[in-house]
Amino acid sequence: MERADMARTAEAADPAGPGPGTAAGADAAVEAEADAFIELDGVEKVFDVRRKTGFLKRERRQVRAVDGLSFTVSRGEMVGYIGPNGAGKSTTIKMLTGILTPSGGRLRVAGIDPSRERIRLAHRIGVVFGQRTTLWWDLPLIDSYRLMHRMYRIPDARYRENLDRCVELLQLQELLDVPVRQLSLGQRMRGDIAAALLHDPEVLYLDEPTIGLDVVSKAKVRGFLLDLNAERGTTVLLTTHDLQDIEQLCSRVMVIDHGRLMYDGRLEGLHEAGESERTLVVDLERELPPIEAPEPARVVRVEGPRQWLAFPASESAAGLVAGIAARYPLVDLSVREPDIESVIAKMYAERAGA
Repeated sequence: MERADMARTAEAADPAGPGPGTAAGADAAVEAEADAFIELDGVEKVFDVRRKTGFLKRERRQVRAVDGLSFTVSRGEMVGYIGPNGAGKSTTIKMLTGILTPSGGRLRVAGIDPSRERIRLAHRIGVVFGQRTTLWWDLPLIDSYRLMHRMYRIPDARYRENLDRCVELLQLQELLDVPVRQLSLGQRMRGDIAAALLHDPEVLYLDEPTIGLDVVSKAKVRGFLLDLNAERGTTVLLTTHDLQDIEQLCSRVMVIDHGRLMYDGRLEGLHEAGESERTLVVDLERELPPIEAPEPARVVRVEGPRQWLAFPASESAAGLVAGIAARYPLVDLSVREPDIESVIAKMYAERAGA
């Protein structure tokens, strides 16, 4: 956004403030944009749904996918946006990109109304929609990138620099001449992430970016996104069901359910709010009585030499593991993260009963 445009945005938001022609007005606009790069205020999205109720009869009802949603995301933040299926995550992102128009409320991205200035906004955002590719299905991967080069009018030097960087870090070299339809899900996800970044977007919306990836590829994608955020200050809004994505990438997490924001804060606070538990799976050399674990850890299941211990998700597993390894004949162990959907369901039930 140009400096004069930011000043006009600030004046519109605060008519009593400094005028757009003053340095104070421009500086206030810059500060406002930095503080709230993405801004939602009471945003709603209602869909009309028709269903058959009898012969030649249909019933019309309204489904409220997003219900009075309000939050802000600062420039350069990496935020996890999570919730169960059908919670309203994808609907929110589609409104942020201008694909859908809100039924009510106010929404701005970099001072732009997405539904009114979708083309202008498109040059400032990148989107990866999980199972829906932005690549051309029957063309080699490199041809999709060349088309993006022309569509976004990316300067040649900038395009080559960004392409080379993405190809190297996402390991796409051997895939460039392969038709998109022949790529595996994990390969296509890496290809989609690269496509979303060729034009240097200021904000990146990611829907399940590590789906279908093996452990090594997941680590590479996460490292790539961390570098992108650190080097270029790219704002990232991430939806995922993989808590490790959130833990390794995001300093903040928002939980949405039934179209409403249920939690906004750090991941540790989410576990505390939902009283979630991690599970330590221990394989012993032989079958033994339940392990005597220090509170609050407890054995919840025993099958032969394998035992399952539950402990609060907000606590480290290091002390528990060290204590068991010192006292029991240990063969193997693993830590299982809590299911985020169960955490949210518990939070929702507690709110409903309050």
